[in-house]
This record gives sequence, structure tokens and C-alpha cells, in this order.
Amino acid sequence: MKALVIHPPHDLRLEEVESESIGLAQLRVRVIAGGICGSDLHYYHHGGFGTVRVKEPMILGHEVAGTVVDVGGAVTGIAPGARIAISPSRPCGHCRYCLEGRQNHCLNMRFFGSAMPTPHIHGAFRQEIVIDAAQAHLVADSITHSEAAMAEPLSVALHAICQAGSILGRRVLVTGCGPIGALIVMAARRAGAVEIVATDISPTALAAALAAGADRILNTAEDPTALSAYGCDKGTFDVLFEASGSEKALRGALEALRPGAVIVQIGMSGDMTLPINIITAKELEMRGSFRFHEEFAHAVSFLNKRLIDVRPLITASFPFTRFNEAFAMASDRTQAMKVQLSFE
Repeated sequence: MKALVIHPPHDLRLEEVESESIGLAQLRVRVIAGGICGSDLHYYHHGGFGTVRVKEPMILGHEVAGTVVDVGGAVTGIAPGARIAISPSRPCGHCRYCLEGRQNHCLNMRFFGSAMPTPHIHGAFRQEIVIDAAQAHLVADSITHSEAAMAEPLSVALHAICQAGSILGRRVLVTGCGPIGALIVMAARRAGAVEIVATDISPTALAAALAAGADRILNTAEDPTALSAYGCDKGTFDVLFEASGSEKALRGALEALRPGAVIVQIGMSGDMTLPINIITAKELEMRGSFRFHEEFAHAVSFLNKRLIDVRPLITASFPFTRFNEAFAMASDRTQAMKVQLSFE
């Protein structure tokens, strides 16, 4: 079968790879749709992110959905022909963090398309993949494979919401309105936020955030002081979801946070230098948000019931053989939110 394999930066190749054998508790799946994630773009443009580097050829991709073509002898409840969203998260289930219920911090995690461990964990941008049955989540007939492939980024957004605690009746600020930021807007609205303000420097991203349900959007490139009015009386917002990974965005939001506010940092782009005096004086709480686990099932449930509608965020879909065009569009924030590949 064919797969998309990253070598050095900008050297993405369509290569023949061997099919995997199927185990008793596994499924063979024909991949139908896959979304290009920010981490895929980091691998493509920079060879990694932070300290993580691609050291050997690796199949990209972890936002995928497909159709089951074969099942292992011990699998029940899923038959060939089933339409599924595939969780890329494969924790071991036995390490200290798995036993604590923190599977996203598994010491032996096998997350699709990850260069964190060596040898790297190959991803799902291929025509066919063998998965553990536990990774499969049934998709409603009314939901397309393209929508189902959005379950992974939606899971990231849902985990961020969980990290914030209850946001019912809270005033929320979202900085960074790429796909994750826009999905956080949708999830925060579903979770009961009373007001949601979103900031970005891209008009395309801001338009997507407004369509996602933000009450107000602010372009901080056009007006760097756009948040200043929210700094009165020590601040306005109860929760900040920082999804850009930008130090400038995070620092610029601090004055708009009220004392005791919670900061949930989702964006990852390197180390930051922060004004600790403000964080201390306002007694702000800073929490990280990394991947997800049980939220994947919730994401698929939201999609199946159309409680969260991700269709407005899907910009385009390219045949996987046109991967260069797809990655070029996905890299251009002026025209794209979520770009997907079709493996049909």
C-alpha cells in the first residue's frame, strides 16, 4: 500500500510500505479521510517541534477515519463494513500514569505519527492501517468520514475544557483561532460559557471563530490594544484558553484576566518568558493541556449527534496523491482552517 512518509523537512514522499498482520484483538481499516494537523506541519516544515526531531523516516498523520475491512478473532461488536473514527492514542494501560487515569501521560505511549520516541511511531496517512479494537469508535450513518476525522482535534479541545474546570456562566477568552481554538469556542459554548471573546491575527481564523460561536472577535494585529478595555477593575475574563503558542498572545491576555482566573495553555511552540509578578499578584492559575484520552469517545458522541458541527471548519479535501498541494494550503492561514486528505 502507499503511505506519506516524512524524511528531512519539506521532503514528504509517497512510498510503498508493507501491510501489517492483524492480531486477535485488532482491526484492519481502510483509511478514508485524514486531517493535516499542526504537528504534521511542524514535521513537514521544521523536522519537529521543541526538542522533538524526526530522526528517521516516519509516516505522518493521526486525524483519521475509515471503514473496517477485517476483524481479529477476539473482536466483538464491530464487523467489516463498520464506519469508524480512529483514536491515535494507544496507552499501555499498565504504567503508573495509566493506573492513575492519566493515560495521556503514559510512559509507553504509542501515539500515531509521533517522533517523541525512537524508533518513531508511524502515523495513519496510509491506505490501510491495523489498529487495536479499543481505538475504534463507531460513526453515525449521517456523519461523513471527513467529519469523523475531526474527532481527534475536537478531543484536544474537550480535554482543554476539562482542564479548566467548570466554565458554566464564565467569561472566556480564546487566543489563537486555528482549528483547535475554533473547536474550543464550540466546546466552551456547549459547556455553558456566558461570553466568549476570541483573538487572532488572521482574518480567516477570526471569521471561523465567529462562525464557531464566539460573541466577539478581535484582530490583535490590526489593533494591538484590542484587549485593553477588558483590563478595567483588574480584569474581566474567568478563563483563558491560549491556543496559539505565542508568548506575545499570552502576555497580552494577562491584563484582561480577573484575579483567580485560570489559564489553560494548549499551544506549543517553544519556551516562553512570562511576567511572574502579574501572575502572582492576580493569583492566576496556569494549567497545561496535553493531548487527550477518554475525551475521544465524547468527541465522537458530540459529532454523531451533531451537538458540535465541525463542517464549517473543513476548508478542503485533496486526493492523497496531491499531498504537496494539500500541505501548501494547510500552511497558509490566510485561506485554510482544516485541510484534509482523501484516501479513497
